[in-house]
Amino acid sequence: METPQRVRPPQRAQPPQLPARKAPEDVARKRSKRRWSPLPFSIIENELPPFPRDIELVGSDSSVNYTVYYIIQGPGVTLPPENLFSVDRNTGMVRVHYAVDREQYPQFVFSAQVFDRKTGKETDRPLDITVLVEDINDNAPTFSGPLVFHVAEHSSAGTEVGIVSATDRDQADTPHAQIRFSLRTASELFAIDALRGMISTKTSTLDREVQLSVPVTVEVRDMKGAKNGLFNTATATIILVDINDNPPTFREAGYKAKIEENQAGLLVLRVPVDDKDEKKTKNWNALFVITKGNENGNFRIDTDPLTNEGRLYVVKPLDYEKGKVVTLEVSARNEAPLVGASGSWLSVPVELSVGDVDEGPEFSPANMLIRVQENRPIGFLLGTYTALDPETKSSKGMKYRSVSDPGSWVSVDEVTGELKTADTIDLESPLVTDAMYNITIMAVDPSGKAGNGTVTLVIEDLNDNVPVIPAGPLVLCEAPDGERGSVTLQAEDPDRFPYSGPFHFTLPEGHDGKWRLRDIQNKSAVLEQAVDMPRGLYSVPVRVSDLQDNGDVQVVEVRVCRCLGDHCVAHRSSVTLGVWGLLAMLLALALLLLLCLFFAFTCTTKGDKIQYIDDCSGGMLLNSNTEAPGEEVKSSDLFVVPPAGVGAGDAGDGSVKGGGLLDRLDVNLTGSHTLVGQQIQSQESLYHTGRREFLTAQGQSSSFYTSGQYGGATYTDSTLLYPQMQQALHTWQTNGLYLDKKLAYFGGDSEDRYADDLLRAYSYEGEGSPAGSVGCCSDLGDQDNLDFLDTLGSKFKTLANICMEKEAKEEE
Repeated sequence: METPQRVRPPQRAQPPQLPARKAPEDVARKRSKRRWSPLPFSIIENELPPFPRDIELVGSDSSVNYTVYYIIQGPGVTLPPENLFSVDRNTGMVRVHYAVDREQYPQFVFSAQVFDRKTGKETDRPLDITVLVEDINDNAPTFSGPLVFHVAEHSSAGTEVGIVSATDRDQADTPHAQIRFSLRTASELFAIDALRGMISTKTSTLDREVQLSVPVTVEVRDMKGAKNGLFNTATATIILVDINDNPPTFREAGYKAKIEENQAGLLVLRVPVDDKDEKKTKNWNALFVITKGNENGNFRIDTDPLTNEGRLYVVKPLDYEKGKVVTLEVSARNEAPLVGASGSWLSVPVELSVGDVDEGPEFSPANMLIRVQENRPIGFLLGTYTALDPETKSSKGMKYRSVSDPGSWVSVDEVTGELKTADTIDLESPLVTDAMYNITIMAVDPSGKAGNGTVTLVIEDLNDNVPVIPAGPLVLCEAPDGERGSVTLQAEDPDRFPYSGPFHFTLPEGHDGKWRLRDIQNKSAVLEQAVDMPRGLYSVPVRVSDLQDNGDVQVVEVRVCRCLGDHCVAHRSSVTLGVWGLLAMLLALALLLLLCLFFAFTCTTKGDKIQYIDDCSGGMLLNSNTEAPGEEVKSSDLFVVPPAGVGAGDAGDGSVKGGGLLDRLDVNLTGSHTLVGQQIQSQESLYHTGRREFLTAQGQSSSFYTSGQYGGATYTDSTLLYPQMQQALHTWQTNGLYLDKKLAYFGGDSEDRYADDLLRAYSYEGEGSPAGSVGCCSDLGDQDNLDFLDTLGSKFKTLANICMEKEAKEEE
């Protein structure tokens, strides 16, 4: 940037020195209007010495009547810039003492005052004096704003590039500040508007590939561009923006490569290109396209993002027998479209040689379609699928087998390749997709090389299914207004059209007439009540048939009930227990546990405290008023044999062996007896004999059998019901002690040890006695004779009446 020229201001003529004026005496006595003089005056900026220099004389009319002196104060005097101006106290002459710059101080306004010399009082009002600083052309224009511009290469002439801005500090609206622009360089390429500073192109030959940017020297001059004006220069940089005017070019006229057959997924060739456009932009990034020779899709090509080279891959294996040489044509393009009518994308030929490899057999076709109806019989011939050796074009020595057959529906002949059904082919099977079932067959040549082929069975549908209504009861909700309800029946048929819907719904002949069908749609119908009926579960026969009238009668379960929403709530109840309810249940369980402990404690009797056992009561009512001779005792059901381990004196092995009466009874107790909780588990049996029960061994039986009561305890299928359990146990313990004593007595040496157990006849007390034997251990001859009940007392009659009333209520 050049240094601005400085102009020396012209010398200003000095004003003549005027002598002091003395007022006449007659005028001094005359009063007149007081005023200051002169008007505002000016100075020139940046004046050259000598200083001080007189500027202007100021005076007040009060000087006619008074001897006065003057003072000034304000900017340029007492305020910055200080001491620039001064005044002669006596004459009122204002002087300037040094040069001042207008661009810093365009004017000064200070105050002048006048005082009486004698009294020191002000004789006139203060007056503001304005001093204007006159401009000279001492500032050259300067540039402002950016000086870097962009324009696309090959832009047409007259394209605006950018505006150059400049300013001048001199006084506006004067020639000193009126600037003009011009170009000192590159004027053959660009032009500039003198007033606005707009740069524009003059030609369309700008080429970024030749010159990335163009420097342009711009001059700005004041005084409307006159030669005597001050000026400045600057360099504006115009950057040429790239456009895609250059296509990618190949480095060679053609490319060659070699690849073995039956290979895939390999990089075959790299194709380098050059592009003059700006790198790493859409104008430079190359896109490669195979325009010829890839009709079978064996190849693909992409771009290396680092080198911008084309990478050619083989994606499907090549076959040497089908072609030894493959010729491709590869075209290179850019991501951005090509600009310019003369430009076009370039292409290059690529020749690939295919190497021969000894390969396995090949099926022809690679995927064979066979149409077959479902449900064909086993052994049905579907077709023949064979392979050939690509080298010899022969199938001799080939072996075939199935590689993939999900349902094992097809068998493959190992030698001929015949395909036959090995199982039922079902179109509705989940193994079938879109009515097609795929099988993979492998062929192995004599050298051991293998090849695969695919057989697709296209399965044709048969009408082998009938429409079915899904099982499960349907809910028919009662209408709140008493109207009869209805339910929708939905049917399903896995067959396809025309062996499926629309379905036909009918009620078979002979139905009860309580139901009817309506609104029969494609696969649904509405079943509604024909008569009023109570709540409950009903079985409704419905015949559903397909489009070919293939169907059957089905029984639909319909539950008629009151509903809440869509759910039947006829037998539903809900109980919610709160905290107090749970506490009450826990308290009841605790009380029940204490009660059980109490009964267990009070009802337990030790066997060693029993000294005498009366064997003729058994806790039952016996008829003992007979006075006739006793009957011969022949019954074997006389004693209750306690289990092993119960009471004192039990045998260690749980068995009892002896003679006498027990021998005649032929009783042999074996096994073990265990009382657990409320159940008795035993290998013995309990038999009922009228009014008493006895425990006898019956081989290896594993259950108790009973139909009566014994001592107030009830026996049902090996279960002893509490609370009579303890009483029954006590009775068994007592009988055990009794038998122990009997056995000990029989085992003694006394000769009369059998006397007490011999059969005796009681004294005869007359004929016609209605009573039987008074023997406590005798059996009643007539167990069905209940005449003895008439002889019972009033207490037994009361008991009988209570029992009769209870039975009558149960029968009702």
